[in-house]
Amino acid sequence: MTETHAEVGIIGGSGLYELAELENAETVEVETPFGSPSDALVVGRLSGRSVAFVPRHGRGHRLTPTEIPVRANIWALKALGVRQVISISAVGSLREEYRPGSLVVPDQIVDWTKSGRPKSFFEDGIVVHTSVADPYCGRLREELMAAAHSATDTTIHDSGTYICIEGPQFSTRAESELYRFLKMDIIGMTAVPEAKLAREAELCYSALALVTDYDCWRSDEQAVEADLVTAVMARNADAAKRTIVRLVEKLPADAACECQDALAHAIITDRAAVPPSVRERLDLLIGRHLNA
Repeated sequence: MTETHAEVGIIGGSGLYELAELENAETVEVETPFGSPSDALVVGRLSGRSVAFVPRHGRGHRLTPTEIPVRANIWALKALGVRQVISISAVGSLREEYRPGSLVVPDQIVDWTKSGRPKSFFEDGIVVHTSVADPYCGRLREELMAAAHSATDTTIHDSGTYICIEGPQFSTRAESELYRFLKMDIIGMTAVPEAKLAREAELCYSALALVTDYDCWRSDEQAVEADLVTAVMARNADAAKRTIVRLVEKLPADAACECQDALAHAIITDRAAVPPSVRERLDLLIGRHLNA
C-alpha cells in the first residue's frame, strides 16, 4: 500500500480529465486486488486539503463506460485514506427544465446497464447485502449543493433521477421517450456501479452532473453527437471546478457519517465461514468488521 494519503477523492469524467488547481501534485500508482485503476492517480493540495484525482476514462479518454475498472478506482481511493468522494460526469437531459449548461446534484439512480459490469467487491465465499436505497450520501449532497450555489451563477438543480445506460451508443428516440415516461430526469453511462461500490467501500459519495445536451426525445432538436456534447462540456467544466474548490474548502475535517459504517449489518456470511484468502484479499474493506 502506498504511503501517500488523501482526504477527499475526485473522480473526473468526460470534460474533466485533470484538475490543474491541485498544488504540489504527484502521480501515484496504486495496486489493487482488482487490477489497475483507470490511470495513475494525481494527489495534491486543494484549498489546504489533500485531494486524490482519478480520470475515470483514463488520460486521453481511452476507456468506454463498460471498460472502466470501477472496483480498482474505488479501492485505490480507499487505500489512500479517502473518506469522501465527488463524482463529476456529463449527462443528457430528459426534462425541458434541465437545460444544457446547467448542473445537477442527483439524489437517485436507476440501473439500466445490460453487460456484466462487476457491481460488488464481495464474491467467492462472502455475501454482503448493502443498502443503496439512497445511493448518494445525504450529508455530502447538502455540502455539494451549497458549494455549487455559492461558487457559480450557473443554474443548479438540487435533485434528479439519473438513469444509467450501458452505452457507448446514445439512446434511440424510442428509448429516450421510454425513459421520460418512467420519469427519469438525466441520463448517463457511469453512475453504476460507481455509487454502489462506493457504498460497499463505506465512502461518502455524491455527484455533480453536467448537463451537456437534451437527449434525442426532442424531435425539433439535432440528435446527440459527441462533438456537440464536448462543446457544451468545455463551457460548464469551469463551473464544476469552481464548485469543487469551494466544496473542498468547506468540507468538515471530521466527516463522520452513516455511509462510513455501511457494512456493519450487511455481511450475511457467518464470520467463521469466510475463507482466509477472502479475509486477506478484502481486509481493507471488511477487516474491522470481521475482527470486531
